[in-house]
Order: sequence, then structure tokens, then C-alpha cells
Amino acid sequence: MQWPGLDGRRALVTGASSGLGAHFARLLAAQGVRVTAAARRADKVAALCEAIAAEGGAAEALALDVTDAQAVAAALDGAAFDIVINNAGVAASAPALDHDAATIDRVIDTNLKGAFHVARAAAAAMAAAGRPGVIVNVASILGLRVAGHVSAYAASKAGLVQLTRALAVEWARHDIRVNALCPGYIETEINREFFASDAGQALIRRVPQRRLGQPEDLDGPLLLMVSDLGRSMTGTELVVDGGHAAAPI
Repeated sequence: MQWPGLDGRRALVTGASSGLGAHFARLLAAQGVRVTAAARRADKVAALCEAIAAEGGAAEALALDVTDAQAVAAALDGAAFDIVINNAGVAASAPALDHDAATIDRVIDTNLKGAFHVARAAAAAMAAAGRPGVIVNVASILGLRVAGHVSAYAASKAGLVQLTRALAVEWARHDIRVNALCPGYIETEINREFFASDAGQALIRRVPQRRLGQPEDLDGPLLLMVSDLGRSMTGTELVVDGGHAAAPI
């Protein structure tokens, strides 16, 4: 299925070296979008771009650390993307009293400040070129609810949701839409081993649908937000979590 208004557009996907970022890059490329896959691990995004090319898509690799504001500004200077997927993120699981300063900084700098750096640089280029654009911040249901031992992560994602709303209001006059995608538990190569454990299975039982989400469960929501079908969507968050956020406490 071809979603309207995507063929020939340009997209930047951060955190594209693995997991959801790599999946989103492939998804957009299959829609005829020219993808720039960005991540710190240059070898990984280069391999991804080769795979996309073999599948008939168009992609280029970009080595990028989103926590480096100057590097982000330099990389995006004059690069007017139509779509930006702010997906770069890190997690930390420990009691709040065991979160050291370095861990807190790493999580906030990547998940919140990094997304802010990328969004600002991308929006500046869009506005300067006088072209509309779409920014999707990949947040989490932990930006809307909380769980144990993820205080820094939850705070970063809650901040990202609120940042999404603020930027949407400011940039609407430039015809730049900003929305947040809030996944629940999605199975990737990074967490597959954990969810196979007893502790992981216990978490899955708390999801009303009693199953893990798969990356492709996010395809429709993401494509809705970035395509012309979502042209009136801005400043909102779209939850995709099998009913988890709506479940009784």
C-alpha cells in the first residue's frame, strides 16, 4: 500500500543503527522516501543503507551523535528534510537512588536534549527553505505513566511528550507538524532475551492483549503521522501499546 504524499520525500531517521530506527528507515524507503539513516555506529547505518538499496530503496548513511548540538547543527545545516523521525534513545534500569549523575545525564542528554537539538536544526532548515515538514518524536508510554526503576527514562520521555506539544504550537505557522509516537513493549533484538525470561513474561501478562508488540505494529501509526492523511495532526501523542496505558493500576 502506497501512503499519499510520501513518494520522493526526504527523511532523516536517528538511532537507525538497529531496532525501531532501522525498521522505520526500511519502512519509509519502501514508500519511496529517500532516507538518511543516522546513528553513532557508522558501520551499522552503512550496512543498513546497503540493505535498503538492495531492496530497491534509496538511503544514505550519516554518522551522528545527537547529544552533540554543534555536530547536529553542522550535519543538518541547509538540509531541508520533509520528515524527521527522532528515534535515538537510551534506557537505564535501576532504583532512583542508584542512578548516578553520569547515567542521568546520558539518558536526558540523548532522549530529550538530543531530540531537541535535532528538531531545532531540522525545523530551522525547513523554515528557511519555506517548505512544510513533519517531525515525529519517538517517546514511550512511560512518558505518560510510570514503572519501577526507570525514573530517568520516564522523566526523559515525559519531557519529550511535552516538548512535542510546545514545538507543535510554535512551528504550526511554518506548516511544520510535530507529534509523538508512544510505543508500549515492542520486541526487538535488544530486548528479546529479557522478554523470554520469567521477569519478561510477567510484564507481558500485564498487557491487556497479553502479547508483545512487534515493530510492524507501529507501521500504520507512523505512516499516518508522516503522510498527507495526517495533515491535521500536530501536537498530539499516538499510543500503541496493546491497551497497557489504559489498564487498571
